[in-house]
This record gives sequence, structure tokens and C-alpha cells, in this order.
Amino acid sequence: MANPASYRPQTGEIPTNPGVYRFRDPHGRVIYVGKAKNLRSRLNSYFANPAGLLPKTHAMVHTASSVEWTVVGSELESLQLEYTWIKEFKPRFNVMFRDDKSYPYLAVTMGEKYPRVQVLRGERRKGTRYFGPYTAGAIRDTMDTLLRVFPVRSCSPGVLKRAEASGRPCLLGYIDKCAAPCVGRISAEDHRALAEDFCAFMGGEAKRFVSRLEKDMAAAVAELDYERAARVRDDIIALKKVFERNAVVLAEDTDADVFALYEDELEAAVQVFHVRGGRIRGQRGWVVEKVEDSTTPDLVEHLLQQVYGDEAASQGRLPREVLVPAEPSNAAELAQWLGGLRGARVDIRVPQRGDKAALLSTVRDNAEHALKLHKSRRAGDLTMRSQALQELQEALDLPVALLRIECFDISHVQGTNVVGSMVVVEDGLPKKSDYRKFSVTGDAANDDTAAMHDVLTRRFRNYLQEQSDKAGPGAAPLAAAQAAAVADTPVEDTTTPAPRTKFAYPPNLVVVDGGKPQVNAAARALAELGIEDVYVVGLAKRLEEVWLPDSDFPVILPRASAGLYLLQRIRDEAHRFAITFHRQKRGKAMTVSALDGVPGLGDSKRKALLNQFGSVKSIRAASIEELTAAKGIGPALAGAIVRHFSEDSGADGPVAPAINMTTGEILET
Repeated sequence: MANPASYRPQTGEIPTNPGVYRFRDPHGRVIYVGKAKNLRSRLNSYFANPAGLLPKTHAMVHTASSVEWTVVGSELESLQLEYTWIKEFKPRFNVMFRDDKSYPYLAVTMGEKYPRVQVLRGERRKGTRYFGPYTAGAIRDTMDTLLRVFPVRSCSPGVLKRAEASGRPCLLGYIDKCAAPCVGRISAEDHRALAEDFCAFMGGEAKRFVSRLEKDMAAAVAELDYERAARVRDDIIALKKVFERNAVVLAEDTDADVFALYEDELEAAVQVFHVRGGRIRGQRGWVVEKVEDSTTPDLVEHLLQQVYGDEAASQGRLPREVLVPAEPSNAAELAQWLGGLRGARVDIRVPQRGDKAALLSTVRDNAEHALKLHKSRRAGDLTMRSQALQELQEALDLPVALLRIECFDISHVQGTNVVGSMVVVEDGLPKKSDYRKFSVTGDAANDDTAAMHDVLTRRFRNYLQEQSDKAGPGAAPLAAAQAAAVADTPVEDTTTPAPRTKFAYPPNLVVVDGGKPQVNAAARALAELGIEDVYVVGLAKRLEEVWLPDSDFPVILPRASAGLYLLQRIRDEAHRFAITFHRQKRGKAMTVSALDGVPGLGDSKRKALLNQFGSVKSIRAASIEELTAAKGIGPALAGAIVRHFSEDSGADGPVAPAINMTTGEILET
């Protein structure tokens, strides 16, 4: 752990302006982002007496190795910049609210040509409108009822393509629960308008649609069209059935989001009721780990930043009122920011009495139940992960906690199409964004140990190069920004964001799929690069033995060991990832063409040539002038094609047709 005194800035260097500050660890990662009305006062509080800090703040300042700041013009600007940086860097010591995935949402994919209504769980997707969450049974009933009135597409992409190809709608199209845009019964524009009406109804505008249908029914009766009137009557009953499922809790002109929290020393649960037109239209929940020492007003501030900052631009559903259990210290700036997102005034209030206070109490009860449910569900999984990591650390006699583990595997078929894979596990959970794959060629593809040495060398050589690049020119802009800050002059943060690196920070443990030879090859690669703080083990498949570098005997973990099970899961994931990449590479290599060797001739130009001449034989017989008649083929490329075929004919005789080596199908003749 770093000593805070080693990177503490001089008091006179820190400006007294409002601003945003960032703590970074020795690898350059941003681990905490904060804002302050007075930067000097806030930053000095971290360094004046580090031993007296609360535990989580103490861990943060001792994990960090540097601090930097940016001066802004106002507290509102600091609020906006803090949110932007938290979203960009995802600092580990900041509060991050994780959306509750227990309940399904009714979603409308407005980003597609033909918007689709469906039930979704999990991460939110761009261009999709969400309503809910609901219980599993209620959401199916709601969707089934509304498709009678708003027959929006609800089929999968595969069903849609089959209907377009055959010219016949699916079953829902025949029973009038889909407008069937796939076969032209309705235009794409009219179908999108239908989806917009569906979203408007779910957004709280039910009365408008009921009134419109009542007028249509009256008009049908006046025209003595009783069959149409009966159908419209049934539609009205269906809409009222959905509408009346939501109880009236506040005055009908009330649009508000009601937030409540329930917290303990380690975690906090948040629930929100979305009230539109006085009725509860939806409910959502989050659980957050309290990685920083936050009070309830601080949690409310971060909550409103993340909830509305992530979704306001895409959904535009901010209410007039936001009811919270405690008023944030910067409530005025938050209200101004939310008002800018909504385009109208937003009030942040703490209800004290009446119906709104009673509803807030109900939301708090839901938050309490949500936290208890979260802890009961997570206890087993969290306990096993912690036990597995601890068992591994003790069995391997490692001095550091295994916060990050990387596993490597090699895949090939008799030495051809050799590839490597790297999978990553952090805190016992896979981090797929950091997975990487390698193509291995040349001498490194001779055997598994050489391939493993090559892959490890490339992974950590890139890491060392990135560290070297960061240590060079990146220091000057920071020094300039801090020098300007000393003069109490608000400056703009002109530093360019760092490009995305090929690899993340290094692991505590490297696991290789294999026994003693593979482990020694991996250890040799790290030693040649001068890396001494990364430990290496191998897991051999035959007896599930754990091998250490330069050891004559393996470590044998009990078969029921949680640590062994974790290693097996990591090894199997690396094997799966490697096999998948190997099959992709092998599949591409199996399709060969007589035109492959022409420099500058890609897939599109190859297709243009075949469309123009019909076969490789005709292309070979064509002159440069004839070849230039094909789309995208210029004189230089035509000359390269002629030279390619003349060289092939001179050396090896006639050129073979292009075939698929797996099926034997002739692709080009």
C-alpha cells in the first residue's frame, strides 16, 4: 500500500475554486472521483490525518498513488463533470448502483425497422423503451391484452424473416394480434406510429385512447355498424382492464418518482415507484455496495445522477417531482441539472406528511425486503467465491490476494491454425470485456510450450510498453493544468483522453492449461520481461494437478475443494474461448480461391470480377482492358491479376478452381 504522504500535493498548489478530483492507483486506473466547493479544503482532509479516516476512505487513500484535479466555474459544472467521469472510469471506490434484474420489463425496440414488443430482463439496450418491472404473470397478461388494441409486432427476428420470405404472416397475424408489416398489410411508418401509441398508453396516457375508442364506438353505432361497434367495445374493455390494474395512490395530476433507501453498514437497497397520473406505473430497484463512506444524502445524490443521467436522454420521462428520503446537500444544483434534461422545472422534495409521505414509507418497506432478499440470494454465491479465492491463496502460499486471475490456453489441430486464448476472472467472476485471443505463427507454432511462451510474452510486453508510454509525454499536460490551478484561474481540461489499451492491468495470478512444461514456459516468458510480481500455476487435465514453476511435485487440491473448482471453471472457459477462435480461423482457411494471392483484391472486387466474367477461367483469359470493365478494377489492379495468373501458370500449370475443403463444393470454376 502507498503512503499518502508520498503523493500529497503541497497545500499552496491546490486551488480554492470548485472542482473535481481523481485519485489514481499505481497502474494509472482512476479509483475515486469526487467534487468539492473548495478543492483545497476537501483534499487536505484526506491527508491531514490519514490514520483517523474511516475504514473505506483509509483504504482508498492508501491504494492510490496520485491525485489530480480540474477547476470548474460553478458547482453545477462540477456535478456534471463528476457524473461524466464516474460513468467513464467506473471507479472502484465510488458508489455504483446495480439495477435489480429480478423482474421482467415490457420493452419496445424502437430502434428496429419494425418495432417489437417483448419481455426482457437484464441489461438495458440502446434504442429500446422499457416499462415496468412487472411480475412474470402480470406482464404476460398485460402484453397479451394490449396486442388486441395495439397489434404491434412481437415475433422473433427469425419468424419475421421467414414471413417476409414466404409472403405469409405468422399465427399472430392471422388472429389479428399483429398488424403483419412483414407482408405489407401495414407500412413501416404506420407500424411505428402504432408502436408509439403503445408506448404512450404504457406511459400513462390511457384516458386519451379510451376516449378516442368511445367516440369510434359511438360513430359505428350511428352508422348501424354493430359488428365494428362490438369490436371497439371489447377493445375499450381490454384497455380499462389494463388501466385499472394500477391503483390510484395520489392525485390524478401527480407525476412523480418516489425513491426510498434501506441500508446497513455494507450495502444499501433502493426502490422507486414511478407514479404517473396518480397511478403507480412501474417499480425498479437497485443494490449498491457502500465502498465509500457515504451518508444518506450522499447516496441520494449519486442515485439521482446515475438514474437520470443514464436514461433521461434516451427516454425523456423525467417527472415534475422527485420525492426522496433525504435532501442532498446540493439539491438546488441537482434540480437545475434535471430541469435542463427535462426541459422544464423539476422539484426535489422530502415529503413530511400526507399521502406522499405514506407512499414513501411503502417504498421504504419494499427497499427493506429487497435488501434482505438480495443478501439471502447472494450469501451462498459470495461465500463460495471468497472461500475459493482464500483456499487458492493458502494452498499456493501466495502473499497477495487473488483479485485478478488470467488463464491462457493453446488450441490447434496437428500444429495447424494455432491460436491462444486469455480469459479473465476478477473477484471470482468472469470479466469478458478483458478476454483476448491470439494467432500464433512461425516458430512459435511448433509446439504447445513455444506457443504458450509466445502468447505470454506478447501479453505482458504490450503491458510494459503501455506503462512506458504513460510515463512519458502524459506528465506534462497534468503539470500544466495544476500550475494553472495554483493561480486560482478556472481552466478547461484540455488533456486528451488516453486511447483504449490492448490489455488491462496485470493479474495477481496466471493460470495456464497444462502441466510442468507449459508452466515453465510461462514463467520463463515473465522472467525474460523482468516481471516478478505475477505468479504462475498450471492445471493439468489428467489428474487435475496444480503445477508451480521449477517444482518437481504438483500441489494436489482436494476434489471437493472450492479452489480447485474455481480453477477448473477458469481453465474450461479458456479452453472454450480458444476452441471457438480456432474453429473460426480453421473455417476461413478451408475456403481457398485461385484469386486469393492477388495483392489488393478483396472479397467485394473478387465478386465483381466473377459477376462480370462468370468464372475464374474467363478471368485468366481476359486482357487488362477487359478486366478494367469490372466494377472497382483499375489498370494497376488488372495488371496485378494478369501477372498473378501468368506466374501461376508458368510455375504450376493451370490454376485449380476455388473449393470448400470441408464439403468439396466448387465455389469458382
